[in-house]
Amino acid sequence: MIRLIAVLLFVVIFLIVSLPIQLAEYIIGRFNPDIKDRSSLAIVKWAFRVVLFLSGTSVTVIGEENVPVDEPVLYIGNHRSYFDILITYVRVPRLTGYMSKIEILRIPSLNTWMKYLHCVFLDRSDIKAGMQSILTAIDKIKAGISICIFPEGTRNRVNDTFLEFHNGSFKVAEKTGCAIVPMSINNAGHIFEDHIPWIRRTHVVLEYCKPIYMSDLDKNDRRRIGMLVQDVIKEAYFKNKELV
Repeated sequence: MIRLIAVLLFVVIFLIVSLPIQLAEYIIGRFNPDIKDRSSLAIVKWAFRVVLFLSGTSVTVIGEENVPVDEPVLYIGNHRSYFDILITYVRVPRLTGYMSKIEILRIPSLNTWMKYLHCVFLDRSDIKAGMQSILTAIDKIKAGISICIFPEGTRNRVNDTFLEFHNGSFKVAEKTGCAIVPMSINNAGHIFEDHIPWIRRTHVVLEYCKPIYMSDLDKNDRRRIGMLVQDVIKEAYFKNKELV
């Protein structure tokens, strides 16, 4: 109960107090977009670290050396929890936009920070709009901004299982040639989703697997890229179960 209250209080206070900061960021961005990008990234990463601390979440990170730091990448991960975003975002070495459902735009202040961080909003009820979101993500990569997608399309509510990875998510790598960085996330569901509404102290294991470049794959593997990346994540996931 205490962790839940602490997290909720901090999030509400941060979103309110950060309103004038957002205005300052907007003004900075009019003159120097690069400074705005870097400062927005630093502010949100700090806020996410505080939430993880208040929730009692500790994270063991494996394979961080597999993440290219001198080029934008496409992060692909399994998705069990809202906390997946916080756990992975505090580790990004460069500006990174997350693919998010369009409903998030209804949340004041949070929607502004997400726009500042180049998040891409997906309307799953509109196929044409969905394709436009992928094109936007492609443009972000070309502009040097990494993109993170959870290709299961929604949070998986069943522990130790995986939903189908949608191949459309991988168009970003196919069209840009960027590296795909598979992320395996163990035990994140135990923080909140497995016992809503309580937040529990939890140990999470995050592994970054070796990057995959579609140009290195044969035609067959390119066609089944979703299954291929999911198999890589599954292997790391079940390997790391004993560590949580």
